[in-house]
Amino acid sequence: MNYTGILIPFVGGLGMFIYGMQIMAQGLENAAGNRMKSLLGVLTQNKFFGVLLGAFITAVIQSSSATTVMVVGFVNAGVMNLSQAMGVIMGANIGTTVTGWLVSSVEWAKFLSPGNLAPIAIMAGVIVMLTGTRRSMKDVSSIIIGFGLLFVGITTMSSAVSPLQESEAFRNIFIVLGRNPFLGIIAGAVVTAIIQSSSASVGILQSLAAAGLVPFHAAVYIIMGQNIGTCVTAMLSSVGAKKNAKTAALIHLLFNVIGTVLFSIFAIVFFSTTHSSIGSGIITQTQISMVHTLFNITTTVLLFPASGLIVKLARKIGHVEEDTVDESKVLLDERMLETPSIALQSILQEVARMGHIVEDTLIKAKEVMFTKDYQEILEIKEMEDKVDRLCSGITEYVIKLSTLSISEKEHQEIAHLLQILSDMERISDYCENISEFAETLFERKVDFSETGTRQMKDMIEVCSNSFVYALKAFEYNDKDEALNVIEEETKADDLEITLRAEHMQRMVNSQCSTDAGIVFLDALVCLERISDHSRNIAEEMLAD
Repeated sequence: MNYTGILIPFVGGLGMFIYGMQIMAQGLENAAGNRMKSLLGVLTQNKFFGVLLGAFITAVIQSSSATTVMVVGFVNAGVMNLSQAMGVIMGANIGTTVTGWLVSSVEWAKFLSPGNLAPIAIMAGVIVMLTGTRRSMKDVSSIIIGFGLLFVGITTMSSAVSPLQESEAFRNIFIVLGRNPFLGIIAGAVVTAIIQSSSASVGILQSLAAAGLVPFHAAVYIIMGQNIGTCVTAMLSSVGAKKNAKTAALIHLLFNVIGTVLFSIFAIVFFSTTHSSIGSGIITQTQISMVHTLFNITTTVLLFPASGLIVKLARKIGHVEEDTVDESKVLLDERMLETPSIALQSILQEVARMGHIVEDTLIKAKEVMFTKDYQEILEIKEMEDKVDRLCSGITEYVIKLSTLSISEKEHQEIAHLLQILSDMERISDYCENISEFAETLFERKVDFSETGTRQMKDMIEVCSNSFVYALKAFEYNDKDEALNVIEEETKADDLEITLRAEHMQRMVNSQCSTDAGIVFLDALVCLERISDHSRNIAEEMLAD
């Protein structure tokens, strides 16, 4: 038998299958980007929502390994705890079954025959790509072309291995794998670990099944091994990460190993009793999809109540406790860049977190002008340093994201984000300036006049409100709050002119000391600039 003539087209078909799966996933990800970004908010909810999120994201990007790598990145960045990671990992195992159903559709939906549908899909996708002008149409063309290439790949693999039906030695290999569960699991794990894609590994198994080569019991054990093999990618990605991130990868491995052990015991009992004839029978592509889905859903249902115990076991094995979050550390991880829409949402959350630190700094600055508390002055300076580090780190990450293949809309959103980051950082700078003015008043033992104190409080209130409204507008994409900022900023401009004129008159009338008078005027400038930068943030939100 000419094994070279079998291997070369099989490898070529596998490459086409993986490539088609990737470009289809990229198109789906771009098309579903906004939905994925909104769903990311459920990470703060319970594990059940995490399961749904993991299933959805994996179905879109067609890779449970990629989803788990993102989870490792989230945990490493500190934006997800291990309990939340557990839910997403369970969902990822369910979402990865989608590719298998696409492949097996050629059996239960005859009109999807690859020989007829794949060329039509590729041609239709190319026409859409050449004629479409909008980005959304390009995404649709990627989905269609990827779908067609995926089917061409699976057809090529199936055709390549069809001569092996005549090979008694090759058929005996699968008989051995079916009779020895351990070998079957090892075979599935090794193949999946090598190609680092359980979806592609299932596709290979389905191509062999289409040629009538795979017994039912062998397929069951191989599928379970594939779920273990897919953990390798996440384990490799956790190298060099924090202990918590390594524990997240370990959770993925434990979950799949425990599920495999439970399912293997059931399968061994099932095939060794009255159902032995089923085990030796040839499995179909659709049955592989059913077994794959049943295994992952059943494992999730059985282990969901014990997910907390799995997390504890992973922590004990890894000798880790939950990490504390350093507020000055940027909670972003380069692993998330594998899925730009998710990375962008994470950036939005991180900018909002920085904004709340700026808000806390502003609250302290409001008080310190009048209390002149030296400890609070030092705290404001520390908070400003924290904001500077965050701004620098987030900006660096945003620039990395901008170099990736993202949509025009996402490029515009990145441009808005960079401007908003700059405005927030400048507001933090002005808060530090205000603390320095308070320090000057303290050192020179001077105070504002009673009227000056009242007017300064009015100005601080209006300007701080501007930023509070701006932060809400950004965090919740609220246009009404953005309009409130513009209204408050207009008040601040008018108030600054009025207060400056009245204060100058007080200084002429010697109703205020020179030192306090200079600080008053400088503080007015800083506060007015805070409202200006708040307005800039609001206008960026209104420009979307």
